[in-house]
Amino acid sequence: MRNLIAFVVLLGLGWYGYSQYQRRAELTGAADFPPPFNRPSPAPHTSTPGTAYKCDGRVYCSQMTSCAEATYFLQNCPGTKMDGNNDGIPCEKQWCK
Repeated sequence: MRNLIAFVVLLGLGWYGYSQYQRRAELTGAADFPPPFNRPSPAPHTSTPGTAYKCDGRVYCSQMTSCAEATYFLQNCPGTKMDGNNDGIPCEKQWCK
């Protein structure tokens, strides 16, 4: 019986740890993973004069605050995941309706 209780506790701790890992992986996206060995890493993008945005690792619509910001990220930052249908308009369900 003790073994069963210990197993259930360890299983619960493992589930909790994995859920925390998944949550953090979603928030950081692919920014934490090194690029493949056969491709050079992209140059960091910064904002151009007159814009208030800069590429800072955000890739999802939930991390944006406006349609203009999402559009800037889609056009200027590598690895964004904001245009599911590839029509050039980001975050159509949230920001760019």
